[in-house]
Amino acid sequence: MRYEDRAVGAVLGSAVGDALGAPFEFGLPGVFRERFPDGRGEMCGGGGWEAGEATDDTQMAVLVGESLLERGGLDLPDVFDRFRRWAAAEPKDIGLLTEAVLLGGEPWDVAAALHFQVNGRGAGNGSLMRAATPAVRFAAAGRAATMAAGRRIAAHTHGDAAAWEGTAVLHELVRVALLGQDPLAAVPAALAEVSPAHRDRWATVLAPGWRPEDATEFNGAVWPCLGSALWALRTTTGFEEALAAAIDLGGDTDTVAAVTGMLAGAVHGPAAIPPRWTAPLHVPLPGFGTRVLRAPELTALALALAAEGAKERTP
Repeated sequence: MRYEDRAVGAVLGSAVGDALGAPFEFGLPGVFRERFPDGRGEMCGGGGWEAGEATDDTQMAVLVGESLLERGGLDLPDVFDRFRRWAAAEPKDIGLLTEAVLLGGEPWDVAAALHFQVNGRGAGNGSLMRAATPAVRFAAAGRAATMAAGRRIAAHTHGDAAAWEGTAVLHELVRVALLGQDPLAAVPAALAEVSPAHRDRWATVLAPGWRPEDATEFNGAVWPCLGSALWALRTTTGFEEALAAAIDLGGDTDTVAAVTGMLAGAVHGPAAIPPRWTAPLHVPLPGFGTRVLRAPELTALALALAAEGAKERTP
């Protein structure tokens, strides 16, 4: 499978996971298989979401990706401005932490840090959910560059360095998957690059024997979210099965499924994503007119990001 195909799988897979999981958000474990006992999950809508409608997870990923392309690289003030414009348009869903940081009136380079200083909370999984596009863009530049980009983008809205490190790890695992290698086998090398202050906790949730029931926080936190996504990838053999396992955990189903879809899409490729999921997929962009991206536009975005990143490919 080509590198570019896997890039499409990561971006499209994350969006599909987001939209598929959205109607089940904050539900109990087992709700997905209860709704679809035959194992063939559908884009069903519910909870205020249309069938196939992506949430803030994918909307923010698109905003990052488009900034990377239009600005020719990582322009953090521009990314923050796009986020703020989107947040001000009152999207259907936005994380409380993210909303407070974006609409608090503080400058882009101190907003998240000040919020964390005052509230002491900044390790939500919103730092992970938007990682598909920058992970694709920076993957070709190598481990150090992609992990550094993950940290910088996460720090835009999340003041806890634990979120930065988890996003950096996710970037690295996507990079490995894009190369056609096993992201699960790459966990130890990624952990070696994690800040020592956060390494042990991340090593615990990313360990091969960790299971979602071992979590000490709700999966809206960064640690169990990424740990659950790796568990879903590790315990299944295909894209559909991985997403079903992720959503069936309950809780923050759209984001856990978005992160799972990002990894599973890169591993299994876009051909593994069923057309019954991609056909109704649509991504509104509040604050940006009437734009709605669908699977072809997301595919084009992924290919453009992969091509742009290839210009910085390491030998």
